[in-house]
Amino acid sequence: MSDEKPVTGPIPIYVDSIPAGVVLDLQAFSRLVIGDVINELLHAEDTTAWDLLHEAAAPVGEEQFPGELLEQHLAERASSRVPLYGPAALELTRKLRRAAAPRPVPGQRGAA
Repeated sequence: MSDEKPVTGPIPIYVDSIPAGVVLDLQAFSRLVIGDVINELLHAEDTTAWDLLHEAAAPVGEEQFPGELLEQHLAERASSRVPLYGPAALELTRKLRRAAAPRPVPGQRGAA
């Protein structure tokens, strides 16, 4: 079962039921984070991210992997919070409760 309408807000959140719980579709959030990374690489006055990207592409030593440093640097600058205003928080709660509600499992057939 998939909610056709997302929980609205600056970042839409779709809620889908799965047998063991729910899945949150945060595609818009992913795009926000990717945009933050691109902005950091292309538009920041500080060239640390760009320098680390080049080091990761052609590592010289084996102290700490430049890719790990780049990941840490970008993670500190990328969005990590999804705001929900007013009734959107209650709507997300309602959709999560509905999607995660226990559903009957079809009975198993006995051994023949």
